[in-house]
Amino acid sequence: MVALDPLALLRQGLARHQAGDLAGAERLFRQVLALRPDDGNALNLLGQIARARGDLPEALRLIGRAVALNPGAPVFLAAHGAALAEAGQLPQAEAALRAAVAARPGDAVSLRNLGQVLSTQGRVGEALAPLRQAVALQPGSGPAHLALAHACREAGLREEAATHAARAAADPGVAEQARFLQAALGAAPPPERAPAGYVRDLFDQYAPRFDADLTGRLGYRTPAMLAGMLREAGVAADGSRAVLDLGCGTGLSGEALRPFARVLEGVDLSPRMLAAARARGIYHALHEADLLDVLPARPGHWGLVAAADVLNYLGDLSAVLPAMAAALAPGGLAAFSLEKGEESPCALGPDLRYRHHPGHLRALAAAAGLEILAEREAELRREKGVPVAGLLWLLRRG
Repeated sequence: MVALDPLALLRQGLARHQAGDLAGAERLFRQVLALRPDDGNALNLLGQIARARGDLPEALRLIGRAVALNPGAPVFLAAHGAALAEAGQLPQAEAALRAAVAARPGDAVSLRNLGQVLSTQGRVGEALAPLRQAVALQPGSGPAHLALAHACREAGLREEAATHAARAAADPGVAEQARFLQAALGAAPPPERAPAGYVRDLFDQYAPRFDADLTGRLGYRTPAMLAGMLREAGVAADGSRAVLDLGCGTGLSGEALRPFARVLEGVDLSPRMLAAARARGIYHALHEADLLDVLPARPGHWGLVAAADVLNYLGDLSAVLPAMAAALAPGGLAAFSLEKGEESPCALGPDLRYRHHPGHLRALAAAAGLEILAEREAELRREKGVPVAGLLWLLRRG
């Protein structure tokens, strides 16, 4: 009987991994571990497979073990830092990425990841240096230019941000997101909506810390305000309605809407947000989809369609309000928030969200056959200590 060679198995697993055959790669890496339980490469690569499948706890366990067995290995430190960042464990991610960069100063990906972790923690001034290093090391990397462009925008360096966004736009892999950033900087015409990939990535990355960040640091209370507006309009919280929660996120909005719902379904682009919403156990169904694909699916079905801080990622709402109206049962309600703008119909702000003019919304509602039951100004949340001015709407299908 020929003895299995762990190195040969590892090489075969790597080839399968690079070819996209994750199941085949996993089988081979597990064979390596059966022969050598402390093989750091097999542990790390299995962790990468777990991460690709969205199982961050398992990814962190496997890669963390690889690091524990090989404390100074820059490859394992870099992988651990990236996984920690994705899991929202930002101080731990920063420590791991700093160690990875100290061990391997030319690691452009870890420098980029470190800069993004610092930016996410609100330390954008510190983030610029590693991001600029990443670009210097990989001048042809669209993701590196895009990360630096975002940090420059947050730091108020609009000209530098526009320069790096333009360079990122030359990379097909990030071109759509880069052009959207260019539009927010006033360097390109705005699209009709934020790219779906941008929204998905943004909220996938945000999911682990979404609830704590919004309800704590940002003072987010839009779902509660929409629910309050429903009650003030005399809508009974009697669990009698079929409710569709557009952009449901982690389910914060669903918690506020649940008293009105006989059936509660949620829609979101972000699979990690949906996983958090599923864990709440309050939704009868969750859909990973675009809201404009879900709304036409069951015409005249919903008693309430809600969208808390969702429509600000859509510029042109001329298709949205008619789709809401068609999805509602007669007498059904639409409750949603928007960020308030002074330009009609809307404008893309530097924060990469659209601001809508209330007059234009009134015209769209009338054209869609929706009666305005309530319209009010509200502070949706705070960003950098500044209130975000918004509008709350309650409309009814006749």
